[in-house]
Amino acid sequence: MGMTITEKILAAHAGVDHVEPGELINAKLDIVLGNDITAPVAIKEFEKLGLEKVFDAERICLVPDHFTPNKDIKSAEQAKMLRDFAKKHNLTNYFEIGRMGVEHCLLPEAGIVVPGDVIIGADSHTCTYGALGAFATGVGSTDMAAGMATGEAWFKVPESIKFIYYGRLQPYVGGKDLILHTIGDIGVDGARYMAMEFTGEVIANLSMDNRFTMANMAIEAGGKNGIIAPDEITLKYVEGRAKRPWKFFQSDPDAKYAQVIEYDCSKIEPQVAFPHLPENTRPISQVGNVTIDQVVIGSCTNGRLEDLRVAAQILKGKKVHKEIRLIIIPGTQHIYREAMREGLFEIFLEAGAAISTPTCGPCLGGHMGILAKGERALATTNRNFVGRMGHPESEVYLASPAVAAASAILGRIAAPQEVE
Repeated sequence: MGMTITEKILAAHAGVDHVEPGELINAKLDIVLGNDITAPVAIKEFEKLGLEKVFDAERICLVPDHFTPNKDIKSAEQAKMLRDFAKKHNLTNYFEIGRMGVEHCLLPEAGIVVPGDVIIGADSHTCTYGALGAFATGVGSTDMAAGMATGEAWFKVPESIKFIYYGRLQPYVGGKDLILHTIGDIGVDGARYMAMEFTGEVIANLSMDNRFTMANMAIEAGGKNGIIAPDEITLKYVEGRAKRPWKFFQSDPDAKYAQVIEYDCSKIEPQVAFPHLPENTRPISQVGNVTIDQVVIGSCTNGRLEDLRVAAQILKGKKVHKEIRLIIIPGTQHIYREAMREGLFEIFLEAGAAISTPTCGPCLGGHMGILAKGERALATTNRNFVGRMGHPESEVYLASPAVAAASAILGRIAAPQEVE
Protein backbone atom coordinates (compact mmCIF):
# COMPACT_ATOMS: atom_id res chain seq x y z
CA MET A 1 0.00 0.00 0.00
CA GLY A 2 1.29 3.44 -0.90
CA MET A 3 1.58 6.40 1.43
CA THR A 4 0.16 9.91 1.48
CA ILE A 5 2.45 12.93 1.32
CA THR A 6 2.02 13.41 5.07
CA GLU A 7 2.96 9.81 5.81
CA LYS A 8 5.99 10.01 3.51
CA ILE A 9 7.36 13.13 5.19
CA LEU A 10 6.87 11.67 8.67
CA ALA A 11 8.45 8.35 7.66
CA ALA A 12 11.49 10.13 6.23
CA HIS A 13 11.97 12.12 9.43
CA ALA A 14 11.47 9.05 11.61
CA GLY A 15 14.14 7.20 9.66
CA VAL A 16 11.83 4.40 8.50
CA ASP A 17 10.58 3.26 5.11
CA HIS A 18 6.90 3.09 5.96
CA VAL A 19 4.41 4.41 8.52
CA GLU A 20 0.73 3.72 9.07
CA PRO A 21 -1.99 6.00 10.45
CA GLY A 22 -2.23 5.58 14.20
CA GLU A 23 1.41 4.57 14.56
CA LEU A 24 3.46 6.44 17.18
CA ILE A 25 6.77 7.71 15.86
CA ASN A 26 9.62 9.92 16.93
CA ALA A 27 10.60 12.35 14.19
CA LYS A 28 13.49 14.74 13.72
CA LEU A 29 12.51 18.40 13.48
CA ASP A 30 13.67 20.91 10.92
CA ILE A 31 12.28 24.01 12.65
CA VAL A 32 10.92 24.79 16.14
CA LEU A 33 8.92 28.01 16.42
CA GLY A 34 7.60 30.15 19.26
CA ASN A 35 6.17 33.64 19.72
CA ASP A 36 5.96 36.18 22.52
CA ILE A 37 2.99 34.40 24.14
CA THR A 38 4.10 30.79 23.91
CA ALA A 39 7.90 30.89 23.91
CA PRO A 40 8.24 32.38 27.44
CA VAL A 41 6.51 29.29 28.85
CA ALA A 42 8.77 27.02 26.77
CA ILE A 43 11.86 28.95 27.86
CA LYS A 44 10.93 28.51 31.53
CA GLU A 45 10.45 24.76 31.00
CA PHE A 46 13.75 24.55 29.09
CA GLU A 47 15.59 26.30 31.90
CA LYS A 48 13.88 24.23 34.61
CA LEU A 49 15.56 21.19 33.10
CA GLY A 50 18.94 22.87 33.55
CA LEU A 51 19.73 22.59 29.85
CA GLU A 52 22.66 24.62 28.57
CA LYS A 53 22.22 24.39 24.80
CA VAL A 54 19.48 24.20 22.19
CA PHE A 55 19.79 21.38 19.68
CA ASP A 56 20.59 23.75 16.81
CA ALA A 57 20.82 27.54 17.06
CA GLU A 58 19.85 27.91 13.38
CA ARG A 59 16.61 25.92 13.71
CA ILE A 60 14.90 27.70 16.60
CA CYS A 61 12.72 30.63 15.49
CA LEU A 62 11.47 33.23 17.96
CA VAL A 63 9.09 35.84 16.60
CA PRO A 64 7.62 38.48 18.94
CA ASP A 65 4.49 39.29 16.96
CA HIS A 66 1.39 38.95 19.15
CA PHE A 67 1.70 41.85 21.60
CA THR A 68 4.38 43.83 19.82
CA PRO A 69 5.23 46.64 19.69
CA ASN A 70 4.65 45.91 23.38
CA LYS A 71 1.31 47.12 24.65
CA ASP A 72 2.03 46.98 28.39
CA ILE A 73 4.66 46.02 30.96
CA LYS A 74 3.74 42.32 30.95
CA SER A 75 4.07 42.04 27.18
CA ALA A 76 7.38 43.95 27.32
CA GLU A 77 8.72 41.47 29.86
CA GLN A 78 7.59 38.51 27.75
CA ALA A 79 9.29 39.94 24.68
CA LYS A 80 12.43 40.55 26.73
CA MET A 81 12.51 36.87 27.67
CA LEU A 82 12.68 35.98 23.97
CA ARG A 83 15.33 38.60 23.35
CA ASP A 84 17.50 37.40 26.24
CA PHE A 85 17.11 33.72 25.34
CA ALA A 86 17.97 34.40 21.71
CA LYS A 87 21.07 36.31 22.74
CA LYS A 88 22.16 33.68 25.26
CA HIS A 89 21.88 30.87 22.72
CA ASN A 90 23.01 32.93 19.74
CA LEU A 91 19.86 32.08 17.78
CA THR A 92 20.00 32.91 14.08
CA ASN A 93 16.27 33.37 13.67
CA TYR A 94 15.23 35.92 16.26
CA PHE A 95 13.32 38.81 14.70
CA GLU A 96 13.33 42.14 16.50
CA ILE A 97 10.75 44.90 16.02
CA GLY A 98 11.43 46.55 12.70
CA ARG A 99 12.58 43.27 11.19
CA MET A 100 9.84 40.93 12.33
CA GLY A 101 6.46 40.09 10.86
CA VAL A 102 3.45 37.92 11.60
CA GLU A 103 5.27 34.61 12.11
CA HIS A 104 3.38 32.52 9.54
CA CYS A 105 3.86 35.18 6.88
CA LEU A 106 7.48 35.73 7.86
CA LEU A 107 8.97 32.22 7.94
CA PRO A 108 8.00 31.19 4.39
CA GLU A 109 8.90 34.62 3.03
CA ALA A 110 12.35 34.40 4.65
CA GLY A 111 12.95 30.92 3.23
CA ILE A 112 13.23 29.42 6.72
CA VAL A 113 10.62 26.71 6.09
CA VAL A 114 10.92 24.62 2.93
CA PRO A 115 9.09 21.74 1.23
CA GLY A 116 9.54 18.36 2.90
CA ASP A 117 10.21 19.84 6.37
CA VAL A 118 8.78 18.70 9.68
CA ILE A 119 8.00 21.82 11.71
CA ILE A 120 6.46 22.30 15.11
CA GLY A 121 5.36 25.67 16.42
CA ALA A 122 3.85 26.72 19.70
CA ASP A 123 1.05 28.35 17.75
CA SER A 124 -1.94 26.55 16.32
CA HIS A 125 -1.63 28.15 12.87
CA THR A 126 1.80 26.63 12.29
CA CYS A 127 -0.12 24.40 9.87
CA THR A 128 0.26 27.27 7.36
CA TYR A 129 3.55 25.83 6.07
CA GLY A 130 1.74 22.81 4.67
CA ALA A 131 1.10 25.03 1.66
CA LEU A 132 4.75 24.44 0.76
CA GLY A 133 4.42 20.65 0.99
CA ALA A 134 5.81 20.46 4.53
CA PHE A 135 4.39 18.70 7.60
CA ALA A 136 3.72 21.55 10.02
CA THR A 137 1.64 21.47 13.16
CA GLY A 138 0.95 23.40 16.32
CA VAL A 139 2.10 22.10 19.70
CA GLY A 140 2.05 23.19 23.33
CA SER A 141 4.83 25.17 24.94
CA THR A 142 6.24 22.13 26.78
CA ASP A 143 6.54 20.27 23.47
CA MET A 144 8.30 23.32 22.11
CA ALA A 145 10.73 23.19 25.06
CA ALA A 146 11.47 19.52 24.39
CA GLY A 147 11.85 20.26 20.68
CA MET A 148 14.35 23.04 21.38
CA ALA A 149 16.34 20.66 23.56
CA THR A 150 16.33 17.49 21.47
CA GLY A 151 15.39 18.46 17.92
CA GLU A 152 12.79 15.71 17.99
CA ALA A 153 9.09 15.25 18.73
CA TRP A 154 6.71 12.33 18.88
CA PHE A 155 3.64 12.11 16.67
CA LYS A 156 0.75 9.79 16.07
CA VAL A 157 0.65 9.44 12.30
CA PRO A 158 -2.64 11.04 11.24
CA GLU A 159 -5.15 9.60 8.81
CA SER A 160 -5.65 11.77 5.74
CA ILE A 161 -8.70 13.28 4.08
CA LYS A 162 -8.28 14.20 0.42
CA PHE A 163 -10.18 17.32 -0.64
CA ILE A 164 -10.49 17.67 -4.43
CA TYR A 165 -11.45 21.08 -5.81
CA TYR A 166 -12.49 21.18 -9.46
CA GLY A 167 -14.35 23.56 -11.75
CA ARG A 168 -13.77 27.26 -12.31
CA LEU A 169 -13.63 29.87 -9.56
CA GLN A 170 -16.25 32.60 -9.58
CA PRO A 171 -15.07 36.25 -9.49
CA TYR A 172 -13.63 37.28 -6.12
CA VAL A 173 -13.52 33.69 -4.86
CA GLY A 174 -10.13 32.62 -3.53
CA GLY A 175 -8.40 30.46 -0.96
CA LYS A 176 -10.26 32.02 1.98
CA ASP A 177 -13.61 31.21 0.45
CA LEU A 178 -12.57 27.65 -0.40
CA ILE A 179 -11.41 26.89 3.13
CA LEU A 180 -14.41 28.60 4.78
CA HIS A 181 -16.71 26.60 2.51
CA THR A 182 -14.84 23.42 3.43
CA ILE A 183 -15.01 24.11 7.18
CA GLY A 184 -18.68 24.99 6.80
CA ASP A 185 -19.21 21.62 5.14
CA ILE A 186 -17.31 19.33 7.52
CA GLY A 187 -17.51 21.36 10.76
CA VAL A 188 -14.89 22.55 13.22
CA ASP A 189 -14.12 18.97 14.26
CA GLY A 190 -14.62 17.39 10.85
CA ALA A 191 -10.92 16.66 10.39
CA ARG A 192 -9.96 16.15 14.04
CA TYR A 193 -6.34 14.95 14.26
CA MET A 194 -6.30 14.25 10.52
CA ALA A 195 -4.21 15.50 7.65
CA MET A 196 -6.20 17.70 5.25
CA GLU A 197 -4.71 17.17 1.80
CA PHE A 198 -5.89 19.83 -0.66
CA THR A 199 -5.70 18.90 -4.33
CA GLY A 200 -7.44 19.18 -7.71
CA GLU A 201 -7.29 21.48 -10.72
CA VAL A 202 -8.28 24.58 -8.73
CA ILE A 203 -5.49 24.06 -6.20
CA ALA A 204 -3.03 23.42 -9.03
CA ASN A 205 -3.75 26.91 -10.34
CA LEU A 206 -3.95 28.64 -6.95
CA SER A 207 -1.25 31.20 -6.02
CA MET A 208 1.05 30.57 -3.08
CA ASP A 209 -0.61 33.34 -1.07
CA ASN A 210 -3.99 31.63 -1.49
CA ARG A 211 -2.48 28.25 -0.67
CA PHE A 212 -1.06 29.64 2.58
CA THR A 213 -4.53 30.90 3.46
CA MET A 214 -6.06 27.45 2.98
CA ALA A 215 -3.41 25.54 4.92
CA ASN A 216 -3.52 28.17 7.67
CA MET A 217 -7.12 27.35 8.53
CA ALA A 218 -6.79 23.54 8.60
CA ILE A 219 -6.70 23.77 12.38
CA GLU A 220 -10.12 25.43 12.31
CA ALA A 221 -11.51 22.09 11.10
CA GLY A 222 -9.53 20.28 13.79
CA GLY A 223 -6.86 19.15 11.33
CA LYS A 224 -3.45 17.99 12.55
CA ASN A 225 -2.02 19.56 9.43
CA GLY A 226 -3.08 20.92 6.07
CA ILE A 227 -0.94 20.11 3.07
CA ILE A 228 -0.62 20.76 -0.65
CA ALA A 229 1.73 18.73 -2.81
CA PRO A 230 4.56 20.95 -4.10
CA ASP A 231 4.66 21.80 -7.80
CA GLU A 232 6.04 24.40 -10.19
CA ILE A 233 4.26 27.21 -8.30
CA THR A 234 5.94 26.03 -5.09
CA LEU A 235 9.29 25.78 -6.84
CA LYS A 236 9.00 29.33 -8.15
CA TYR A 237 8.24 30.53 -4.61
CA VAL A 238 11.11 28.78 -2.83
CA GLU A 239 13.80 29.35 -5.44
CA GLY A 240 15.89 32.33 -4.48
CA ARG A 241 14.58 32.49 -0.92
CA ALA A 242 15.08 29.01 0.60
CA LYS A 243 17.90 28.91 3.13
CA ARG A 244 18.21 25.10 3.05
CA PRO A 245 17.83 22.32 0.47
CA TRP A 246 14.28 21.10 0.06
CA LYS A 247 12.61 17.87 -1.01
CA PHE A 248 9.33 17.44 -2.84
CA PHE A 249 7.12 14.60 -1.61
CA GLN A 250 3.97 13.42 -3.41
CA SER A 251 1.21 11.04 -2.39
CA ASP A 252 1.29 7.64 -4.05
CA PRO A 253 -1.57 6.84 -6.46
CA ASP A 254 -2.60 3.95 -4.21
CA ALA A 255 -2.34 5.90 -0.95
CA LYS A 256 -5.16 5.19 1.48
CA TYR A 257 -7.48 7.98 2.61
CA ALA A 258 -10.04 7.96 5.39
CA GLN A 259 -12.32 10.00 3.13
CA VAL A 260 -12.31 11.75 -0.25
CA ILE A 261 -14.44 14.91 -0.55
CA GLU A 262 -15.00 16.75 -3.83
CA TYR A 263 -16.16 20.32 -4.45
CA ASP A 264 -17.37 21.92 -7.67
CA CYS A 265 -15.85 25.38 -7.18
CA SER A 266 -17.98 26.94 -9.89
CA LYS A 267 -20.85 26.76 -7.36
CA ILE A 268 -18.95 28.42 -4.49
CA GLU A 269 -19.66 32.12 -3.82
CA PRO A 270 -17.60 34.40 -1.57
CA GLN A 271 -18.12 33.06 1.94
CA VAL A 272 -18.77 34.69 5.33
CA ALA A 273 -18.40 32.88 8.67
CA PHE A 274 -20.90 34.17 11.22
CA PRO A 275 -20.23 34.26 14.98
CA HIS A 276 -19.08 32.35 16.88
CA LEU A 277 -17.45 29.52 14.91
CA PRO A 278 -15.63 29.31 11.56
CA GLU A 279 -18.11 26.57 10.54
CA ASN A 280 -21.06 29.01 10.59
CA THR A 281 -20.52 29.90 6.96
CA ARG A 282 -22.98 31.34 4.48
CA PRO A 283 -22.56 32.34 0.84
CA ILE A 284 -22.50 36.11 0.44
CA SER A 285 -25.90 36.04 -1.29
CA GLN A 286 -27.47 34.73 1.95
CA VAL A 287 -25.84 37.08 4.45
CA GLY A 288 -28.61 39.66 4.59
CA ASN A 289 -28.21 43.13 6.09
CA VAL A 290 -25.47 42.90 8.74
CA THR A 291 -24.09 46.27 9.78
CA ILE A 292 -20.56 46.41 11.19
CA ASP A 293 -18.33 48.81 13.13
CA GLN A 294 -14.83 47.69 12.17
CA VAL A 295 -13.01 45.92 9.35
CA VAL A 296 -9.58 44.31 9.78
CA ILE A 297 -7.53 43.24 6.78
CA GLY A 298 -4.40 41.38 7.87
CA SER A 299 -3.24 38.42 10.02
CA CYS A 300 -1.40 35.19 9.19
CA THR A 301 -4.44 34.19 7.14
CA ASN A 302 -4.80 37.19 4.84
CA GLY A 303 -2.08 39.76 5.49
CA ARG A 304 -0.02 38.97 2.41
CA LEU A 305 0.72 41.18 -0.56
CA GLU A 306 -1.87 39.57 -2.81
CA ASP A 307 -4.51 40.18 -0.12
CA LEU A 308 -3.60 43.86 0.07
CA ARG A 309 -3.68 44.17 -3.72
CA VAL A 310 -7.21 42.75 -3.84
CA ALA A 311 -8.36 45.15 -1.11
CA ALA A 312 -6.72 48.11 -2.85
CA GLN A 313 -8.33 47.22 -6.15
CA ILE A 314 -11.76 47.48 -4.53
CA LEU A 315 -11.01 50.53 -2.37
CA LYS A 316 -9.35 52.58 -5.13
CA GLY A 317 -11.18 55.87 -5.61
CA LYS A 318 -13.71 55.11 -2.87
CA LYS A 319 -14.14 56.09 0.77
CA VAL A 320 -14.54 53.96 3.86
CA HIS A 321 -18.06 54.34 5.28
CA LYS A 322 -18.17 57.16 7.84
CA GLU A 323 -19.21 54.80 10.64
CA ILE A 324 -16.52 52.19 9.89
CA ARG A 325 -12.96 51.84 11.20
CA LEU A 326 -10.80 50.09 8.58
CA ILE A 327 -7.47 48.73 9.87
CA ILE A 328 -4.91 47.39 7.39
CA ILE A 329 -2.05 45.25 8.78
CA PRO A 330 0.65 44.09 6.32
CA GLY A 331 2.00 40.70 7.41
CA THR A 332 5.72 41.54 7.28
CA GLN A 333 8.11 44.41 6.79
CA HIS A 334 8.72 43.19 3.23
CA ILE A 335 5.00 43.17 2.46
CA TYR A 336 4.72 46.60 4.07
CA ARG A 337 7.49 47.98 1.86
CA GLU A 338 6.17 46.37 -1.32
CA ALA A 339 2.63 47.62 -0.65
CA MET A 340 4.01 51.11 -0.16
CA ARG A 341 6.15 50.85 -3.30
CA GLU A 342 3.16 49.71 -5.37
CA GLY A 343 1.10 52.67 -4.19
CA LEU A 344 -1.36 50.57 -2.20
CA PHE A 345 -0.88 52.69 0.92
CA GLU A 346 -1.90 55.80 -0.97
CA ILE A 347 -5.15 54.07 -1.93
CA PHE A 348 -5.78 52.92 1.66
CA LEU A 349 -5.03 56.34 3.15
CA GLU A 350 -7.15 58.15 0.58
CA ALA A 351 -10.01 55.80 1.41
CA GLY A 352 -9.69 56.58 5.12
CA ALA A 353 -7.98 53.45 6.44
CA ALA A 354 -5.45 53.16 9.28
CA ILE A 355 -2.27 51.21 8.45
CA SER A 356 -0.42 49.30 11.18
CA THR A 357 3.04 47.85 11.57
CA PRO A 358 2.98 44.01 11.29
CA THR A 359 1.31 42.43 14.31
CA CYS A 360 -1.21 39.74 15.26
CA GLY A 361 -2.79 42.35 17.59
CA PRO A 362 -6.55 42.43 16.92
CA CYS A 363 -6.89 38.81 15.76
CA LEU A 364 -6.54 37.52 19.32
CA GLY A 365 -7.95 40.54 21.11
CA GLY A 366 -4.48 41.79 21.98
CA HIS A 367 -4.30 45.37 20.73
CA MET A 368 -4.62 47.51 17.58
CA GLY A 369 -8.39 47.16 17.24
CA ILE A 370 -10.22 45.77 20.27
CA LEU A 371 -14.02 45.64 20.11
CA ALA A 372 -16.35 47.17 22.71
CA LYS A 373 -19.53 45.54 23.97
CA GLY A 374 -22.04 45.08 21.21
CA GLU A 375 -19.66 45.96 18.36
CA ARG A 376 -19.27 43.89 15.22
CA ALA A 377 -16.16 43.39 13.10
CA LEU A 378 -15.59 41.78 9.75
CA ALA A 379 -12.05 40.40 9.65
CA THR A 380 -9.83 38.46 7.30
CA THR A 381 -8.49 36.60 10.34
CA ASN A 382 -9.10 32.94 11.13
CA ARG A 383 -11.16 32.75 14.34
CA ASN A 384 -14.44 34.25 15.45
CA PHE A 385 -14.88 32.64 18.86
CA VAL A 386 -16.74 34.47 21.65
CA GLY A 387 -14.63 37.43 22.74
CA ARG A 388 -11.88 36.67 20.24
CA MET A 389 -11.39 40.32 19.27
CA GLY A 390 -12.48 42.01 22.47
CA HIS A 391 -15.63 42.15 24.60
CA PRO A 392 -17.44 38.80 25.07
CA GLU A 393 -20.59 40.46 23.73
CA SER A 394 -18.90 41.64 20.53
CA GLU A 395 -19.11 39.69 17.26
CA VAL A 396 -16.52 38.72 14.62
CA TYR A 397 -17.39 37.71 11.07
CA LEU A 398 -14.73 36.10 8.85
CA ALA A 399 -14.31 36.70 5.13
CA SER A 400 -11.82 37.35 2.33
CA PRO A 401 -10.01 40.66 1.69
CA ALA A 402 -12.39 41.33 -1.22
CA VAL A 403 -15.51 41.04 0.95
CA ALA A 404 -13.76 42.98 3.73
CA ALA A 405 -12.92 45.91 1.45
CA ALA A 406 -16.42 46.09 -0.02
CA SER A 407 -17.93 45.90 3.45
CA ALA A 408 -15.71 48.75 4.69
CA ILE A 409 -17.10 50.94 1.90
CA LEU A 410 -20.77 50.12 2.43
CA GLY A 411 -20.79 49.82 6.24
CA ARG A 412 -22.39 46.39 6.12
CA ILE A 413 -21.24 42.96 4.99
CA ALA A 414 -21.25 43.24 1.21
CA ALA A 415 -20.30 41.42 -1.96
CA PRO A 416 -17.41 42.94 -3.94
CA GLN A 417 -19.66 43.28 -6.98
CA GLU A 418 -21.80 45.82 -5.08
CA VAL A 419 -19.06 48.45 -5.23
CA GLU A 420 -17.84 47.88 -8.78
